Amino acid sequence: MGLFDFLKPKQNTAAIAKDRLRIIVAQERTSRGAPDYLPLLQRELLEVIRKYVSVDVDAVKVDLVKDGEHDVLDISVALPDGRTATA
Repeated sequence: MGLFDFLKPKQNTAAIAKDRLRIIVAQERTSRGAPDYLPLLQRELLEVIRKYVSVDVDAVKVDLVKDGEHDVLDISVALPDGRTATA
């Protein structure tokens, strides 16, 4: 520690850490290529579908597909076979 260290402006370490975290989050989002809300949307869709039909967790697929200039939300639901034997 130098004699004149008190004259230097103190670094706000919280602001630096926040900026670094923003950069990391932005890089993760671009590397994955999918928005953060897709897993939540998939879980919510599964909950709604399960109110009416018994389906597996893997039955609902949600993807974001690039179609030229547009982003298309592709939702695929594998419903169970409705043909059951009734007596």
